[in-house]
Amino acid sequence: MVHTGWRWMQQAGAVTAQTPGRLRFGAIGDGTRLAFPQGTVFGERWIRLGGHCIIGEQVTLTAGMMPDLDLGSEPMLVLGDGVVIGRNSHVIADARITIGSNTFCGPGVYITSTNHSYDDPHEPIGRQWPRSAPVEIGPGCWLGTGAVILPGARLGRNVVVAAGAVVRGEVPDHAVVAGAPARIVRRWEPETGWQPPLRTPTPVPIPDGMTPEQLRGLAELAEAEQA
Repeated sequence: MVHTGWRWMQQAGAVTAQTPGRLRFGAIGDGTRLAFPQGTVFGERWIRLGGHCIIGEQVTLTAGMMPDLDLGSEPMLVLGDGVVIGRNSHVIADARITIGSNTFCGPGVYITSTNHSYDDPHEPIGRQWPRSAPVEIGPGCWLGTGAVILPGARLGRNVVVAAGAVVRGEVPDHAVVAGAPARIVRRWEPETGWQPPLRTPTPVPIPDGMTPEQLRGLAELAEAEQA
């Protein structure tokens, strides 16, 4: 009974273009869904969500330092088509944040365009005016669980950010970064391919025209061969 009720609440409480509830985003594309329960969301007038995005449970999306501010005519937080943001993630846009299409974020990712300052050694850090800088994340990126993207970061196309990495500054296209602070640990170039070379075999693509039933049949056959 409890599980049935919770599933009903998840369905009824999800936010889509057709069922926005109290949230009035600047734009929300077809097929985009914010799972229930949502995290903190404010400044949605300045948030634009592309089509077919998946926003997990308890994801915070904010534009502006606090609710009810007038942020002008331009959006502050823009998600391209097909963006996935994992549960318990935070995207905090006091300055503009852009996330390119088909970028996937694991659980607990933190993306912010503002950060505390500590210039005055005599004043509590929480009382000092923060610094802000725009953040740009290119299309096709993967941000692992617990990754942190700091103000001013600019990630290129198809960048991999390892779990727990803390990223600031510029990251070129087709790079893998890891660590705190994050550093490039692998990169792809047209002339040389991946350097250092990948240590895992290349995935075998699914043949065109293969049906879900055929895939299940292959999986069952592989399990039977391993038994």
